Amino acid sequence: MSKPEVVALVEGPTEKIFIQEILCPYLALREVYITPTILTKPGQHGGDVRFSRARKDIEHHLKQRRWTWLTLLVDYYGIKGDWPGYEASKHETQHTVKARVMNEATQKQVNELFGDQDSQRRFIPYVSMFEFEALLFSDAEILTRKLNVPKHHVDKILSQCGEPEKINDNPQTSPSRRLEALSDRFKKTTTGISIAREIGIARMRESCPIFNEWVTKLENLNC
Repeated sequence: MSKPEVVALVEGPTEKIFIQEILCPYLALREVYITPTILTKPGQHGGDVRFSRARKDIEHHLKQRRWTWLTLLVDYYGIKGDWPGYEASKHETQHTVKARVMNEATQKQVNELFGDQDSQRRFIPYVSMFEFEALLFSDAEILTRKLNVPKHHVDKILSQCGEPEKINDNPQTSPSRRLEALSDRFKKTTTGISIAREIGIARMRESCPIFNEWVTKLENLNC
């Protein structure tokens, strides 16, 4: 029996590198093989998180190879209003509920559009709360050492927010904005990936329950 192959549709280059270099080897040890690809639209490379943009890619990959699974990694921060569940999610205060509303609505919409492609089984949506960069707060010790900043600065953020996935989607206080404010050496595709690599998937799963739920679903494809 062949091992599970997963195509991951991602928002931009940071997420692609993260999956390619960090999540892929982790899942390969569990005999699940994941390949990332950036959502396509002429002239755009991430940052335009519209369902109208994702829909064609979802359809293409569901139809292209019927024996593969398809997952989706996009940030809640920056999602546009046409996304299934977005308006309903704005009425929720708990980050876990926001994520559930978004993922369930996305799954429902994809099933209505592409149910004949076995999307109920083959499609796994993941809307991260609130940005991919929240995962970098999973280990304050590593984060502050890599950025060369006092640890109490990160401890204060985590104390205020409660946990990494609660760091919100305000333009001034989103995870990436906070990291840029902490250090001008932070760059998403270089520093960010270096921090993520040292923290590791296991530590991220311990600190980020929404992320952990997604990885668990991917792992279980081989069960």
